Amino acid sequence: MKEINAIEEAGWNFDNSYSRLPDSFYTKLQPAPVRSPHLVIVNEAVAEWLGLSLQQLQSSEGVEVLAGNRIPEGAEPLAQAYAGHQFGHFTMLGDGRACLLGEQITPKGERFDIQLKGSGRTPYSRGGDGRAALGPMLREYIVSEAMHALGIPTTRSLAVARTGETIIRETELPGAILTRIASSHIRVGTFQYAAGIGKPSDLKALADYTIKRHFPEAAEHENCYLALLQEVIKRQAALIAKWQLVGFIHGVMNTDNMALSGDTIDYGPCAFMDAYDPETVFSSIDRYGRYAYVNQPSIGAWNLARLAEALLPLLHDNEEEAIRLAEEAIGDYFELYNQNWLTGMRAKLGLIDEDAEDQALINQLLSLMEEHGADYTNTFRALTLGKLESSTNLFHSEAFAEWKRHWEQRRSRESQTLEASKALMMNSNPAIIPRNHRVEEALDAAVTREDYSIMKKLLNVLSRPYAYAPEQDEYTALPPQCDAPYQTFCGT
Repeated sequence: MKEINAIEEAGWNFDNSYSRLPDSFYTKLQPAPVRSPHLVIVNEAVAEWLGLSLQQLQSSEGVEVLAGNRIPEGAEPLAQAYAGHQFGHFTMLGDGRACLLGEQITPKGERFDIQLKGSGRTPYSRGGDGRAALGPMLREYIVSEAMHALGIPTTRSLAVARTGETIIRETELPGAILTRIASSHIRVGTFQYAAGIGKPSDLKALADYTIKRHFPEAAEHENCYLALLQEVIKRQAALIAKWQLVGFIHGVMNTDNMALSGDTIDYGPCAFMDAYDPETVFSSIDRYGRYAYVNQPSIGAWNLARLAEALLPLLHDNEEEAIRLAEEAIGDYFELYNQNWLTGMRAKLGLIDEDAEDQALINQLLSLMEEHGADYTNTFRALTLGKLESSTNLFHSEAFAEWKRHWEQRRSRESQTLEASKALMMNSNPAIIPRNHRVEEALDAAVTREDYSIMKKLLNVLSRPYAYAPEQDEYTALPPQCDAPYQTFCGT
């Protein structure tokens, strides 16, 4: 493939520290060229943050880069190797349809992976074609950007380009490539891979690299690898609590989909809950509810235990002591998660101070919401606005009226003003989320008619979820009644 001198023109500024790890962690390769790429959407804010020229990205040469047909100077494309427990079953994996171009160093000196998703076959494709369909790539663009606006750590999306080629899944679909931006793509599964087939020195090299890249403060600890595990646990406890607080369901919490950076990664069969039901599952392949909404916190702990197992040789020379240290660290997870969740739920109810009765007050409201099938987001939106004249059965029940009296009494004991409480609620309860039916509406228009206007309008309103702006009102409407439950698909 032809290289282009894009550093000065487009702003590409690559360093490739991951490629300096032992070569067992990756395979260097070139993305597979596509027939006739054209740009569907590019993220102006992300481009500016990365130090890239929007004009150059939108040029024919820029689109060739975003489609994998040309490689910017300084990039060293590779596919990463990793393993993972998929629905509890251990499998050797890797980037089966993705290519890491390299690491962009931003004008502020930050480092971010630039990855092309859907860029063709790799040694890890396991018989797949290495390509991606337009719909799932646009879904990841929409949801990842919505998550960022909600204040939830996440990968970002720079662009989606159509390939001009058709891919075969259940039907023929237009192909596309997503340019994904990540703090890194180091996963729990990367450590499982290193522990499973790599040399002991490889595991140490990966751990040292991860500490240097994401947790430099851990290097100051007497046991830096235990500190690494503890920091990852803290970030995951905070991340999953944030998911629960907005009703987000990841859908496929395999260990290869848990990033050590603490970012949400891999938006396959993800969705947001409408009616509050802890057992909600959207993924068509999650037949037994392993990754249901209610199970996400415990699956986080399970995944972290797999990371701890991989790190055992580094935690201590004595295996029994290593296991003790790992179990003690994992044992802190649920306390950390519960602290994050309870603090977040207090904020959603405008409670600034702490009170021993808060947990019961929160649980009672959630039980009432489940009993009446109340919409999760709109219930908290209505409480925030003080507009409880909704037709929902919840607000007209005697049990809710009793709960509301207790809530108001609790707020009356706050050390700060009611205005401060209301401000906290507005900053903690999104007025809108990427409603599943709205996302599907946008994807259908894009895929079947090449009409991207609906998606762009949706992205615009989702960019300010806490604005409570009049133009967002139509996006708070619930989906039409449907006999079949909403399902999402992995899109691979």
